Amino acid sequence: MVAGRALLAALLIALMAIGSVVLWLGIPIGWVYLASRVAKSSQPSMGPYLLILVGIPASMVIVGKLLSRLNRTYGAVTGAAPAARSRSAWMKSLRGERDSGRPRTMLDVVMVWSVALALVCFAIWFFAFAGSSLPS
Repeated sequence: MVAGRALLAALLIALMAIGSVVLWLGIPIGWVYLASRVAKSSQPSMGPYLLILVGIPASMVIVGKLLSRLNRTYGAVTGAAPAARSRSAWMKSLRGERDSGRPRTMLDVVMVWSVALALVCFAIWFFAFAGSSLPS
């Protein structure tokens, strides 16, 4: 039974990693692609821009909720589920304790790693493959 829980936990981590990539890359690229297909000319009206402006944040909220549900499931499977809801860090006074009082979740770790990986990939692309826009 322990091996089954470990396998399920690894699967949930992989799903959270895929979901974070979809959140930061898949959703924006998908909505821009969809808007480019909706636009009938190279000078589109306000419609495609509005589609992107509404679609990206709405999709990110939905995927964020799904990632949160995966994180809660991971916590239940591994026994790391929080016992009580905690107050968000942005709602606390800066004069209070510096410790957030909230244990780090697997979703926190996955999101930090996905952002770090995205920054490394961007740096590699920028310095190795992106051409200069300055005239030679």
